[in-house]
Amino acid sequence: MPVPARTGPIPAPAPADDVARARRLLLGLFALAGITFSSWLARIPTVRSELGLSTAELGGVLLVGSVGALATVLAAGIVVQRFGSRASLVASTAVLAVGYVLMGVGPGVGSVLVLSVGVFLNGVAVALGNVPLNVESARIERAMGRTVIPQFHAAFSIGAVVGSGLGAAASHQGVSVPLQFTLVAAVAVVWRLASLRGVVLPPGAGELGSARRERVPGAPRARRLGSALDAWREPRTLLIGVVIMAAALSEGSANDWLSLAVVDGFDRPESTGGVVLGVFVAAMTAVRLLGTRLVDRFGRVAVLRSSGLVAIAGLLLFGFAPTFALAGVGVALWGFGAALAFPVGIAAASDDPLRAAGRVAVVSSFASVASIAAPPLLGLAAEHTGARHALTLIVVAMVASVSLARQVAPQVAPQVASGAPAGDRGDVQDVQDVQDAQDVQDASTDLDALARGPMLVDDVLLASGLVAAGAATGTPEPSRAA
Repeated sequence: MPVPARTGPIPAPAPADDVARARRLLLGLFALAGITFSSWLARIPTVRSELGLSTAELGGVLLVGSVGALATVLAAGIVVQRFGSRASLVASTAVLAVGYVLMGVGPGVGSVLVLSVGVFLNGVAVALGNVPLNVESARIERAMGRTVIPQFHAAFSIGAVVGSGLGAAASHQGVSVPLQFTLVAAVAVVWRLASLRGVVLPPGAGELGSARRERVPGAPRARRLGSALDAWREPRTLLIGVVIMAAALSEGSANDWLSLAVVDGFDRPESTGGVVLGVFVAAMTAVRLLGTRLVDRFGRVAVLRSSGLVAIAGLLLFGFAPTFALAGVGVALWGFGAALAFPVGIAAASDDPLRAAGRVAVVSSFASVASIAAPPLLGLAAEHTGARHALTLIVVAMVASVSLARQVAPQVAPQVASGAPAGDRGDVQDVQDVQDAQDVQDASTDLDALARGPMLVDDVLLASGLVAAGAATGTPEPSRAA
C-alpha cells in the first residue's frame, strides 16, 4: 500500500547556520564526555591507594557504576521521548555534578561508601546523557544529508585522550583527587549548560516528524509514553543491539586489556603497553574522522561487514602473531575495524525520528551489558590462556556482527503530520505493519545465519592456528583444500 500524501504542513528545514552551530556544540559535548570519562579513570590508581582497596574490591566499585548505567539506560528512552533531549541533558548534568564530586570526596574522607555512591551516580548520569546525545547526533546527520555520526564518536575519543593527559598531569603535580574532580565537575556543568541553547535543533529541523507530532487527536497518553518501550519487541532493534554489543565489547576490551596483553604476552614494559593502546585509539579515531565518506559511498551494510572482517583479521593477527611488530599491525587493523560499528548501529537505530529515543535506549542497554559481562569473562579466560589469546574470543562477537550486518540498512519510516486525518493515520500504520513484518522475516533469516556462526568461528580459528604454526616453523600456509 502506498504511503498517503501529507495533508498537514511540512516543517521547514533548519537554517544551515543553526545546523552547523548544533554540530559544533554537540562535538564539544561528546569531547566533554570523553574528558570526564577518562579523567576519572586516570586517577583510579590514586583512589585505590588512598582507600587501600584490593583489586577485587576496586572491581566491585567499578561494577556499581556499570549497574547504575544499565538500570538507567532502560528508562532513558522514556525520559527523552517524554521530556525531550534538552531536559534530559539538564538532568544528567545535575546528577553528573553530584556524582563526580562524591567520587572525589570519597577518597578524601576515606569512605568507600561515598565513593561507591558517586560511581553509581556517575553511571546514571552517563546513561541518561548518552541517549539524548546520540539522538541529537542522528538528527543533525539527517539535517546535513550526509554521514557525520562517526565524527561525534571521534570527538569522544579525542576527549578521552585529553582527559587522560589532564589526569596524568594532575597526578604528577600532586593535585588531590577531591580538588581535581570538583574542578572537572564545575567545568562540565558550565560547558553543558552553555551548550544547551543551540545544541538541540528545533522541532521539525532535519526531519519530517518529531516526537510532538506523534500527539495526534485520539492518541492515548499511555500509548505515547509506552511507545518508548515498544522497541523491546522489535526484532530489528534487538539485532542492532547485538551489533552494538559486539562493537562495545571490541572497543571496551581493548581499553581494559590491551596494555596488559602486551606486557604479559610480549614481556614489554608498561609504557610500551600504553603506546600500543594509543595506536589502537589513534587508528579508531582516524577512521571515525575520515571514514564517513565510506558510509556515504558504499552504505552501512557494506561498511559494517568490511569493518567486522578487518577487526577479525586484526584480532587474530594480534593474538597469534609470532613477533611484536606483526602484533602491532594487528592492533592497528583492529582499531580500523572497530571504528565505525558503534556509530553505524546508532544511525540505524535512529532511522525513524519518532522512535529514535526508545530504540537508542534499547541498543545502548546492550552496550551496558557488554561493559558488565566482558571484564570478568575475559579475565577468567586470561587466567587460563593469557590476556593476548583471551582477546581473540572477541572474534565470536565480530562474526555475529558481520552476520547481522543487513539489519543496519536504512529504514524509511512513514511520517505522520500533525494535521493528518484519521484515515491517513490508519494507512500509515498499515505501512508500518508491513515494514515490521518484513523486519521479522529478515531477522529470522539473519538468526539462521547467526546460528551457523560457531562453525564459521571454528573455521577461522583453525585457519589462524595453521597460519600461526606455519609462521613459527617457516612452512607455507596450507591451502583450504588440503
